[in-house]
Amino acid sequence: MADDGSAQSSAVWPMPKFYFQVKWDDKELAFQEVSGLDSEAQVIEYRAGNSKEFTTIKMPGIKKYGNVTMKKGVYKGDNAFWDWLKEIKMNTIKRIPVTISLLDEEGSPAMTWKLANAWPTKITGTDFKSDGNEVAIETIEIAHEGLTLE
Repeated sequence: MADDGSAQSSAVWPMPKFYFQVKWDDKELAFQEVSGLDSEAQVIEYRAGNSKEFTTIKMPGIKKYGNVTMKKGVYKGDNAFWDWLKEIKMNTIKRIPVTISLLDEEGSPAMTWKLANAWPTKITGTDFKSDGNEVAIETIEIAHEGLTLE
């Protein structure tokens, strides 16, 4: 008799990545794609002058977070990203918390990533094609000062 899957644990299958939610400060925005949720510890290499080993030791250094890229459809009159980018003045910008949640079947957060003090570094408008049949997509790249997984 074939296994119909009814007796399997919910932990057997990984989560699909197509059902997610993004909150900017107190607003929820709809995005087509989110990428760049990465973190790394930079490596510090050190060798004492009197070490009998002729190699360096490696220690964890400062954490570094990559920029997060988000893509969404272009809507008539929606200039929020461009307005936010225009606020950058000599090391001053409104920084906001961003929350990205991977949702389960009921729409509840199964995993949540939080970005601290996010601000825009780059916005790319849509491309145009006279024979195209796609939705206009704009891209925003944001820098942040910390990534936590809850």
